Amino acid sequence: MKKYVVLTTLFVLPLVVYLFFASGINHFAKLPVLTKNVKDISDISNESLKDKITVLGFFGNNIEEKYGDAGNLNQEIFKRFNEFKDFQFIMIQPEGTKILTENLIKEMNRLTQTDFTNWKFITMSDENLMNVFNSLKTDIKLDSNLGTSHVFIIDRKGNLRGRDDEDGAKFGYDSRFVADINNNMVDDVKVILAEYRMALKKNNIYKDQL
Repeated sequence: MKKYVVLTTLFVLPLVVYLFFASGINHFAKLPVLTKNVKDISDISNESLKDKITVLGFFGNNIEEKYGDAGNLNQEIFKRFNEFKDFQFIMIQPEGTKILTENLIKEMNRLTQTDFTNWKFITMSDENLMNVFNSLKTDIKLDSNLGTSHVFIIDRKGNLRGRDDEDGAKFGYDSRFVADINNNMVDDVKVILAEYRMALKKNNIYKDQL
């Protein structure tokens, strides 16, 4: 009996583990394009959603209530992937919130000693902000403060990426909940970065991007 247990452990168990992870890889091998051509911000700011992998967010006028959201995103996503040269965070903010965003960055820097160079807060008019948000074409709404706890993944072509399966489309990730970030967003960012690395290798321009 002991012999069969040993054989099972040595041969069958590794096969089961392989199949488990293989199925996971297949499930996340491609992250669907949910919306093409999200409105770029290059014509209304000094930044762009093109040619970089972007986590896009809208913290709104009540940014002082988003410290927990920002902390979750910083700890689970930004710090983990920030060394990737073409990865950025862009938070689009209503006009008049510049000091509040500066205070947020100062507080996060004090707590985590993180380089926030690639975490950018862009202020713009309410109209322009709404135009960018509406171009995502999601089932998520901005609140009365022009903000949301959901963040979005934009690929280098300016397309919104997410999940689309039997549970329906998942356009964004709720930064209030670490579970949503860890169980979904981390994997999806990895997929986008893997796609980019494969494209660079295919074109022989891979230069230690990570």
